[in-house]
Amino acid sequence: MNVKSVRFRRRLVLLLITIGLLLGVAVWTWWAEGHPREERRLRVLVHDRLDAWFPQAMAPVDGWHGLIPRIQVVPDGAEPALPRVLLVHGLDEPGDIWDDLIPVLGSAGFEVWEFRYPNDQGVDRSTDLLAAHWPELASDRPVALIGHSMGGLIIRDFVTRWRYPVGAPARVEGAAVRGVILVGTPNQGSEWARLRIWLELRDHLAAGPERRFSLFAALRDGIGEAKVDLRPGSAFLADLNARPWPESVPVRLIGGLLTEPPESMAESLEAISAELGSNDLAPDLSEVLEDWWSSLGEGLGDGVVPLASLRIPGAPPPVLVRASHRGMLARLFPNDPEPEAIPHIVAVLDEWSRR
Repeated sequence: MNVKSVRFRRRLVLLLITIGLLLGVAVWTWWAEGHPREERRLRVLVHDRLDAWFPQAMAPVDGWHGLIPRIQVVPDGAEPALPRVLLVHGLDEPGDIWDDLIPVLGSAGFEVWEFRYPNDQGVDRSTDLLAAHWPELASDRPVALIGHSMGGLIIRDFVTRWRYPVGAPARVEGAAVRGVILVGTPNQGSEWARLRIWLELRDHLAAGPERRFSLFAALRDGIGEAKVDLRPGSAFLADLNARPWPESVPVRLIGGLLTEPPESMAESLEAISAELGSNDLAPDLSEVLEDWWSSLGEGLGDGVVPLASLRIPGAPPPVLVRASHRGMLARLFPNDPEPEAIPHIVAVLDEWSRR
């Protein structure tokens, strides 16, 4: 057998393997899109089997998951203690989403904690983990819960299923919940969850040295069950949105908008409209632009969560800021201005502190 023949066979084998992999991915994607419940059950089963087969490799990183104190405050007794603040991050978050908010809360006198969890597992499991750690918070004062993205769903699930289920006794005791702030939370789901593999890469590439890396690093966080929960119309969201919200717990929504009409474009169209005039056949172009841009902005939202997905029954309309999904809370560059959601968060906490 000559060299050319060997090379040809190797290339043919590689080509067939590549085609087989692409075909397998296509078949899996087709099946998963049509069977989300079965897909989630399969992912949970794989996660549980890996936990059983490789307990050490799949064990959570020491000191990474759970309730993490970020700023400790000792009340001086002169004034009523401010509520504690507990921050809950979202899907595939490498840990720096709160780096701009925490110093501001500390300067305002708030004690700050962070809840970290395996952020690819099912949302209900992350909620159960929060409930297991909740008694670690002292009950001498209430806790204000702030969630970014999927973290807001964990908070909603915790409040309505564990701490204040309407019509049923609390399933966990401990500190009272003073209020809830949801920042960029996809309460009605987000199609971006289908692209979680890229968020997973960002999570582990950006993670700090305190997180142990291995071949199981991604699997320890879950097998993508959260992706299924976050899809619009998922069984998890249907159940969550069907639960009544307790009247004793105020909730505030903050969302982001990426788009607004460029000033130069708006000015040009206004000039054209003024010159042409407007009538039934030729409406004001500036109004047409504004209507079109508004519809575009509502669908795009913060680039991850559309405006329609922010809303939940009984909650006030969301406060909207001009920012991306992460840009609401985190600077892209150190010299960027303060993220726009932060002053709104501080204002709400100040309001709750004075009641």
